Parts: sequence; structure tokens; C-alpha cells
Amino acid sequence: MKHALLAALLAGAVPLPAAAQAQQAVAFTQPISGTRLEISATGDATRVPDIAIISAGVITRAATAKAALAQNAAQMERVRAALKRAGIADRDIQTANINLNPEYRYVENQPPGLTGYSASNQLNVRFRDIASTGDILDALVAQGANQINGPTLSIDKPEAALDEARTKALAVGRARAELYGRSLGMRVVRLLSVSETGREYGGPRPMVMMERGMAASADTKIDPGEQKLEVTLAITFELQ
Repeated sequence: MKHALLAALLAGAVPLPAAAQAQQAVAFTQPISGTRLEISATGDATRVPDIAIISAGVITRAATAKAALAQNAAQMERVRAALKRAGIADRDIQTANINLNPEYRYVENQPPGLTGYSASNQLNVRFRDIASTGDILDALVAQGANQINGPTLSIDKPEAALDEARTKALAVGRARAELYGRSLGMRVVRLLSVSETGREYGGPRPMVMMERGMAASADTKIDPGEQKLEVTLAITFELQ
């Protein structure tokens, strides 16, 4: 009895004949009796950025590697403390890189001479209150940060704006298809397919570069402006 049941199950697993497979494939296709029209359409939405990301770091130099690293660690501890006092959460502070490099003096016709070591430590910091970014940047400089790059402005939760852009792109695609249809003496009878082919986050990205010796009272100001988000769709219609 068991052998008979196993044979029946195996028989059910045998691949379908080619003709049957072809019939199944036809069931999933969309026969076109008119003209296929393929359109690329882009929609956009604008938002005020609510996230700023900067790279803040310290570069120290000393005669020995140990001294360069020790000075760097002490200076970075002050930078981290300044970030904590400013209310930056641990989840918004991330180590980007730590480097230690020898430094040489080059004299013509002589082998390079070791002059010391440079140590660098960089943090990526996310600011959720852009209005306070300038004050925090000034505080970082006052506490020893001598390499600051950024900020890069972005939108924390862009999905609502992207959905708005998608809706606009669909409307643009539909209107364009109807324009083609009228020009050809035809009409749009149905939408055959839609696929998202690209997204783009444009907008202002002000850059701040701070070096050692910059005044702590620089009164840095960050203007968020607006950022444009774009979605591009590939849309296929049938015209008759």
C-alpha cells in the first residue's frame, strides 16, 4: 500500500508536457490588440531637511606613535563629551575611522627622515535638530575638533514624500499617454505595467570646513532650505 501511494505521489511530480506548459504561460500574458506605448515619467516632492550629518574629528601630531595616540584620545574624549552635553544620543554618534601614520622629512639626495607620527579619529554625527547644528559645531571646535566636514542634509523619513512623487509621476505618465493617443487618433484603453526605475534625493548640501585655529565664536549658521525628492516610473499603456 505504501509503495502504491509513493508511486502516485511521484507520478504527480512529473513535469507537465510542453503543450500544457505553453497553455499555462499563455494564461499569464496580456494579449495586445492595439498599440503598446511605453513612457518614462518623473514626479517630485519637496521637503525641508530635518537631519544633518557631519564628520567631526581630531588630528594630533607627536614625536612618538604612543604620544600621538594618547593626545588624540584625550582630545576626542573632550569632543565626545561636548556632543553628549549637546544632547546627541549614542545612536547618532558613529566612529568613521582611526588612523596612525608616520611622517617624514624629505631632503634631496638623502633617505627620508622620520619626524614623528600623526593620529586621526573621525566621528559621523547625526543632528536631529538642524537649528542647533551651528552652535554644536562651534562647541566642537572649542573642545579640540580640528577637522569638521559637512553637513550633509537629508530627510529622516522620506516615504511620505516619495509616495507623493510616485502619485505625481503616475499622473504625468497618464497625461502623456493621452497626449500621444490624441496625436495618433487613438485612446488609452488600459495600463499594462508600472515599474519604479529610479529615485533621486536632490537639494542643498552646504559644506563647512573647519581647521585648527578657527575662532570658537564663529557663530556658524546652517540654512536647511528645501530638498527635492524625485521618483521615475516606467509605465506601459495600450492604445486603440
